[in-house]
Amino acid sequence: MKYLLRLVSILLLVILALIALIVTGWITLALWYRIPGQDLVRGAASGLWLVFVLAILSLGRKSPLASVGLFLLSLVFVGIWWHSIKPSLDRDWAVDVSKTVTGTVDNNIVTLQNVRNFNWTSDSAADAKWETRQYDLNKLNEADMVLSYWGMDAIAHTLISFEFEDGQRVVFSVETRREKTESYSSIAGFFKTYELAFLAADERDIIYLRTNMRKEDTYLYPLDIPKQAMRALFLNYVNSADQLAKQPKFYDTITTNCTTVVFDLARQIEPGIPTDYRVLLSGYLPGYLAEHGASVWKLPEAELRKRAAISAKAQAAGNSPADYSSVIRQ
Repeated sequence: MKYLLRLVSILLLVILALIALIVTGWITLALWYRIPGQDLVRGAASGLWLVFVLAILSLGRKSPLASVGLFLLSLVFVGIWWHSIKPSLDRDWAVDVSKTVTGTVDNNIVTLQNVRNFNWTSDSAADAKWETRQYDLNKLNEADMVLSYWGMDAIAHTLISFEFEDGQRVVFSVETRREKTESYSSIAGFFKTYELAFLAADERDIIYLRTNMRKEDTYLYPLDIPKQAMRALFLNYVNSADQLAKQPKFYDTITTNCTTVVFDLARQIEPGIPTDYRVLLSGYLPGYLAEHGASVWKLPEAELRKRAAISAKAQAAGNSPADYSSVIRQ
């Protein structure tokens, strides 16, 4: 019995040590990414925290309770600091996210302000143009999911494109709202580094940027959803974008990103949509679409991906063709 109790005690100590190690690492990174100032300042803050933890460990040899108490007290102060970091609508934003979409609905006519229609000359430079456009919801014809991969197979950026009977198309994208001095980092995305941005854009802007300028591996999947659900999804984008334009939120690499937001919107339409690991690992969404019959093309996953590939077609067509939307759907 004594042996069993000792074993349980050791196991609990190991678990607590692992939790403390994870918490220490998280706070170290949080200080690095969120303390304002140059690398030297942020590095000093992270280093001081680690020195403090080592001092607590040293104290624990003589007074374990005091050591644990001091560590827990430090977590309270970190929690207060972390809670004090609030998202903002007023920063020196990068040009491509300097504006976010808002909209008004009058019967069946939706007017979107700040629809992005950039002419990209490189993967980081463009002739900027923001437009006001109107769409008739009675003429909403189809919706496509676009997945764009830039690195790992497990992760893709998710966009939703809507097409109307009059030929208009508009793409909604949930993105990190970066400042001019910032670049995207998935690790930084865990630490309140970026605000969340809802964008609406022309396909020849936002998808072309990925297929032709960034040379990302991009796929387009026509969605098989009822017109009423399609309309509701469109309006959910507009309403969510309006709310975000008034009350900012932070982007989070896991819980609040381009894919999780899309599924949150979809669940408002159909609460029964199953939770799946492929919502987090968005690169595997083609399998999710095939499994649930959500793609117009009823094909096995491998064939579905092959048919959905658009990057080669877009790149073969050259620089920003006027019929870009037709080219990628050939």
